[in-house]
Amino acid sequence: MMINTYYLFFLLIASIGFIIWFTAYKKVNAFFTLLIAALGVGLFSGLPLVEIVTALKTGFGHTMEKIGLLIILGTTLGVILEKTGATMSMANYILRVVKEENAPIAVTLTGIIIGFPIFCDSAFIILSGLNHSLVKKAHNRMPVMAAALATSLYAVHCLVPPHPGITAAVGTAGGDLGKVMLWGILVAIPAAFVGYIWSVWRGGKVEYEYTEPEVIPDEIKQLPRAVYSFLPVLLPIVLIACKSVMPIFVAPALMVQNGCLQIISFVGEPVMALAIGIVASFKLVQKPFKKDLNHWLTEGVDKAGMILAIIAAGGMFGEMLQATGMGKNLGGMLSGLSLGIFFPFLVAAILKTAQGSSTVAIITASSLVTPLLSNLGLSSPMGLTLTILSMGAGSMVISHANDAYFWVISRFSNLDTASTLKVYSVATLLMGLTVQLLIWVLFSIFK
Repeated sequence: MMINTYYLFFLLIASIGFIIWFTAYKKVNAFFTLLIAALGVGLFSGLPLVEIVTALKTGFGHTMEKIGLLIILGTTLGVILEKTGATMSMANYILRVVKEENAPIAVTLTGIIIGFPIFCDSAFIILSGLNHSLVKKAHNRMPVMAAALATSLYAVHCLVPPHPGITAAVGTAGGDLGKVMLWGILVAIPAAFVGYIWSVWRGGKVEYEYTEPEVIPDEIKQLPRAVYSFLPVLLPIVLIACKSVMPIFVAPALMVQNGCLQIISFVGEPVMALAIGIVASFKLVQKPFKKDLNHWLTEGVDKAGMILAIIAAGGMFGEMLQATGMGKNLGGMLSGLSLGIFFPFLVAAILKTAQGSSTVAIITASSLVTPLLSNLGLSSPMGLTLTILSMGAGSMVISHANDAYFWVISRFSNLDTASTLKVYSVATLLMGLTVQLLIWVLFSIFK
C-alpha cells in the first residue's frame, strides 16, 4: 500500500507540473491540457478504461451542474455592466471614497464582508467586472486586485459557517455551530490579511499576461448614476445573503410551510438572484443602445462558453484524482502519526490538494478524524472547535489547477495560468499555514 501511495503522490506532483508547463510555457489551451492531464492520471494510475471515461464525464457534468448556469448568468451580467458603463461608474465612486493606492485593501474588505453569506466563486463572478474597472481606473495590477479579492472571499468560505464544508464538519464532529462561527471569523480575518499582503507584494512583481476587456462605446457620453450601477450587483448579494442566513433564525419546518419564506429561499438561490440582477441591469441601458441589448446577451453567453469549458475540464481533472483514491490513501498514511492538532489540518490539506474541492476535503477529513478525537486529545469542547477550524485551514491548502475556483479567478480576471499560480495559489498555502499556527497557539492556551 505504501508504495502505491507514494506512487500516487508522485503522479499528483507530475500532473500539476505538466499542467503548469503546458499552459504557462507551451501556451497550449487550458481545456486540452487539463483533459490530457486527467487522461494521464487515469492511465498511469491503472484505472480500468471504462472508469476513466466515466470519471471524465462525471467530473465534467458535476462541475457544469454546480456552476454552469451561474457562470453564464454572471458573465452576461458582467457584459451588460461593462457595455453600459456601470462598472466604470462603480469604480469612480469607490475611488472617490478611498484613494487609488488603497483599492486593493478596499476589495479585500469587500470580499470579507460579502464572503460571509455568499460562496466565493459566486461573489468573485459578480464582482469581477468591478475589479477590471478598478484596475483600469486606478492603474493597479490585475494579479494584485484579483488575488486580494479572491483570497478574502476564500478565507471566509473555508472557515465560517454557514458555508457548506465547515458547516458539514460541525455536524459530523458534533461541534457547536456558534462557537465555530465566532472563532472562525476571528481566524479568517488574519488569513485574509495574509492573502492581501502576499497579493500586494508578489502580485506587484510577477510578470503576467492580461487581456484588458473591451472599452465602453464612445457613444456613451454620460455614465449611469452610481446607485443604479451598484443595484444589479448588490441585489443578488442581498438575496443570496437572506437565503443563507435564514436557516440560522428560522426552523426548517416553518420554512417549508411559510409561503413568504419559500419565495425568499427561491429568489435567494444564486442562479435566480443573478437572473434578477440581469433584469435590474436593463435599467442601465440607455435609449440609443436598446437595440444592442440582445447582442450583449448573446455576447455574454458566447463569452461564458470558453470559461465553462476550462472550468469543467478542471472538474474532470479533480474527479480523476478522486477516482484513484489518492486523497484517502495519503490521508491514511498519516493516521499512525501522533500529530495532535496538526493531524486534522494535514488530512484536510492532502485531500484538498489531491482532489481540488475545499468542501469535499473538509467533509471527508471530518469523517476520518472524528473517530480519532479522543486518541488525539482533541475531544474537549474547545479542542473540538479548534479541530474543525484546523480542518477548515487545511481545506485552503492548496488551491491550484484541479480547483474550479482557481479557473474562475484566472478566466474572469483574464490572467494567464502561471501568474495565477504564483500569486493566488501560493497565497492559499500561506493563509492555511497562518490559520493553523494561530489554532496551535489557541489550543496551547485553551486546551
